[in-house]
Amino acid sequence: MTDREAPGSAPVTADSLLRRMRAATVLAGPLPPFDPAAAGPAPGPLFAEWLAYALDDGVPEPHVMTLSTVAADGRPSARVLMLRGVDLERCAFVFASEAGSRKGRELAANPQAALTSYWPRHGRQIRMAGRVRALDADTARSDFLGRRERSRIAGFTGRMSAPLAGPEEYEEERRRAGAQVAAEPEAVPQGHTVYELTATEAEFFQGDTDGFHRRLRYTREADGGWSRGQLFP
Repeated sequence: MTDREAPGSAPVTADSLLRRMRAATVLAGPLPPFDPAAAGPAPGPLFAEWLAYALDDGVPEPHVMTLSTVAADGRPSARVLMLRGVDLERCAFVFASEAGSRKGRELAANPQAALTSYWPRHGRQIRMAGRVRALDADTARSDFLGRRERSRIAGFTGRMSAPLAGPEEYEEERRRAGAQVAAEPEAVPQGHTVYELTATEAEFFQGDTDGFHRRLRYTREADGGWSRGQLFP
């Protein structure tokens, strides 16, 4: 019996998980309408419209996105992080991390990445793909010092993505980091970096309760403008 099984419960198996997944509710609705033909000529305003709607409707953490990167040897990886800014006109998206973390190392080796948002309540998915660049040190400093104290303590706790020996080491690092932030409230971790992804491709997916989903793709042209077209979902 695992820690999460109640006494007398059946063991979790691949088959039981599959049955439960198939029975789980998907795109229950009601879902918002979306007419791709009525979308504007650039993706930035549409992203703003969808994000604002999610915020207004109380969607949990709508500013949290999945960042996908690729290592120099072609191995992909993904993780969830927070969107920290957006330039709607340029269709550029800001996030932060440690330069020495896995994602930081992968972006240094291959600065192409994708950001994905998914809001089940609305049946909406947005994907932005493009080149990533590290912003200047002043931007990184402002970003870090603008965070809550506990977030800054976390930023000084250990080294992101480094192996952890156990909970004792973690607690010791947290105590050390807390003391450091208290003594040096203006300190910023050396590797703290703010990144910006400028999209060259943007996709908007709107689910439909009847299965007639809609998908719109924007592609940046050589002159900086955008072309767009609908895709089979």
